[in-house]
Amino acid sequence: MRLVHTSDWHLGHTLHEIPRRTEHLAFFEWLLCRLEALAADALLVAGDIFDTSNPSAEAQADFYDFLAAARRRVPGLDIVLIGGNPDSASRLDAPEPLLHAFGVRVVGGLPRSDGGGIDYAKLIVPLKDKTGIEVAKVVAMPFLRPADLPVIKDEGVDALVEGVRRVYAEVIAHAEGMLAPGQALLAMGHLYMTGTAISELSERKILGGNQHALPTDLFPESLVYVALGHLHLAQAVKRESIRYSGSPIPLSMAEIDYPHQICVVDIDAGKLVSVASESIPRKVELLRVPTEAIQLAEVEAALLAMTSRAHLPPNEWPIIEVPVLLKQPEPALRSKIEKALEGKGVRLARISTRYTGTGQALADALPKASLNDLQPEDVLRQRWAREHEGEPPADLLAAFHQLLGEAQADAEAT
Repeated sequence: MRLVHTSDWHLGHTLHEIPRRTEHLAFFEWLLCRLEALAADALLVAGDIFDTSNPSAEAQADFYDFLAAARRRVPGLDIVLIGGNPDSASRLDAPEPLLHAFGVRVVGGLPRSDGGGIDYAKLIVPLKDKTGIEVAKVVAMPFLRPADLPVIKDEGVDALVEGVRRVYAEVIAHAEGMLAPGQALLAMGHLYMTGTAISELSERKILGGNQHALPTDLFPESLVYVALGHLHLAQAVKRESIRYSGSPIPLSMAEIDYPHQICVVDIDAGKLVSVASESIPRKVELLRVPTEAIQLAEVEAALLAMTSRAHLPPNEWPIIEVPVLLKQPEPALRSKIEKALEGKGVRLARISTRYTGTGQALADALPKASLNDLQPEDVLRQRWAREHEGEPPADLLAAFHQLLGEAQADAEAT
């Protein structure tokens, strides 16, 4: 069978207030064409479907339009989606009975049975080949919040990491007991693994923060393939069979050079045959002009020399960041940059300033003006640094993230 692995769509995302819908719709159309051309048997989407827990009606409509189009164009396709850290588990799970009837399986949050235990039937999803024969099962594990984990009180053990380990071990062991001879076992997850590269500007800290990296021994060798989400840079994790597919579009200016892709996975006779990547074409350019901070006069000259993209529809104009090196604050900086960009057919996302002699942007040396730029843990750490010495204790951080997870769950429930 052939699987396509993708993740981190972040529908509804904006980059410095610039909407990304055009890029998402272009990606969806490209993905539909590739699913048809590849004769894919299954599509695995490893979390971060939406950019926020309360996505716009437009973002939700685009999501359901895609699912409907996928069912029409590739009728036998198995579609499995899991929730990521920004997704609302309850929002994703609410339409699951309806979607299930149409061959789409969604696992927004860790499902529980009436007795309080893990509902294996919802977590372990069968995958069929083109003849309708079940040839694999996938453990569709959504993002695990602290409230989902067992209480760990062992001394010297990271309670969050060990809690995740035990949940995965329990479900994988149950799935292994369900396999028929010759069937393959796969897993999906939305988490941060050790030995990986992250994009600090766009990846939100999850579980207990990115410092709570999870070990690859969560995934035994018996797993034929592990489809991961959360990290936006496509990469394998220690084994070729454990992969982040990465995001389909760059979600920050730091991701301009990322090789955005899908993973195409072939399995035969219960074993992994190959994993190949296919590059996703970009509908909208992300530019940094000049490529590094230089004096304002030189920046203006570089912008004036740019090739105009004004012939494109405005929603396809490139998104541009302009780095500038200044000797002192320049009150007219934005107006000068905007004047140089007139008629160029680009959308200005950000002007990044750096000052001679410091090597540091002035904005970086000052307190952040908006809480929108900070993660909850950042706020805690700044407050701790103001009143105490050193870093916050590990048990305090663990308790903070447990409370944060419970608050997010309560907000989703309302």
